[in-house]
Amino acid sequence: MSTERSIESLLRELAPQVLGALLRRHGQFDACEDAVQEALLAAALQWAQEGVPESPRSWLDTVASRRLIDEWRGESARRRREETAVTLEVPDQSEVSDSDDSLALLFLCCHPSLSAPSQLALTLRAVSGLTTAEIASAFLVPETTMAQRISRAKQTIKLANAGFALPQGAELAGRLRVVLHVLYLVFNEGYTASSGAALQRADLTAEAIRLTRMLHRSMPGEGEAAGLLALMLLTDARRDARTDADGSIVPLADQRRELWNRVQIEEGLELVTRTLGKAPVGPYQLQAAIAAVHDEAPRAEDTDWPQIRALYGALEQVSPGPVVTLNRAVAVAMVDGPRAGLAVLGTLDADESMAQTHRLDAVRGHLLELAGDPVAARECYRRAARMTSSLPEQRYLALRAAQLG
Repeated sequence: MSTERSIESLLRELAPQVLGALLRRHGQFDACEDAVQEALLAAALQWAQEGVPESPRSWLDTVASRRLIDEWRGESARRRREETAVTLEVPDQSEVSDSDDSLALLFLCCHPSLSAPSQLALTLRAVSGLTTAEIASAFLVPETTMAQRISRAKQTIKLANAGFALPQGAELAGRLRVVLHVLYLVFNEGYTASSGAALQRADLTAEAIRLTRMLHRSMPGEGEAAGLLALMLLTDARRDARTDADGSIVPLADQRRELWNRVQIEEGLELVTRTLGKAPVGPYQLQAAIAAVHDEAPRAEDTDWPQIRALYGALEQVSPGPVVTLNRAVAVAMVDGPRAGLAVLGTLDADESMAQTHRLDAVRGHLLELAGDPVAARECYRRAARMTSSLPEQRYLALRAAQLG
């Protein structure tokens, strides 16, 4: 790993720890987050030239604290903050706590007063250490738009008077569901980008895995945290086989399985084995079990589709929704034939959320092709291609349509 890359990874790991420390001492999310961002920038420039200091976290904490206090003691703020600023001192590096407040910070960024897009953006900015430009690029929006979204999110946190501490009891369980969902969305956007020229964004999937690993390490008894980590590892393990040399999509059945990451698969399988049956079963554990069945098959034709169909049936009971039904239709088709799968798909025709996505037509095209109806399949593929904003998916669906005449 290059020096620049290792520094970037270190800063990403330390960013939430330093921000958490400042928030615990001073509060005021907005000001603390800005100070940490300035410290990260200074570190990126200085460490590349002078080397990483002996205690990098203490260095960042000291610089961020100094920037924060300088701002509060500035001429324009002195009259309003004089009483507060007088009591502020930059902490001595030997006094900086080794405690890691990253988990509390993650829960704060997923505060229920924020919308889902704001939770995503704030998590990537504050916990992951991504710049506003990087987050904007990931979601293909202008940097100014993303900056406004993050600014509004921080203001909402301030107005909500959200405390910087892990919630307790029922509130913890409710907030944990939100945190897991945010991490799931980050991973999904990285694994299959909703739009743009690339099918996947490895930076987002890697960050989702890192944060979920941190959550699982901090809360080892939470079955769904373990399940989500297993799901991510087992799914991301196929990343290198999902596209060919020119970036075209390779369907799961056609992937070169020797390219799958066996280390990630083994870790994911171990998590599934250790978790299932030991904690209340939730949707992430069931999805991880489905991914495990796929990853355990040495060849596509060896896939245990009856087990996958049963697992999707259980998932539909635990967490019903159109996407689950869509995937169950494929499993039903592989066990009972494409016409049976098409019958399951027919139950989604009146679902408004499915009308907004290309996936229903894409799956229907696939099942119609398997059923020997190339004309209807071709039309479904064409409709799906027109509906998606992902260029790789557009090319793949258009090619499938063209191959049918």
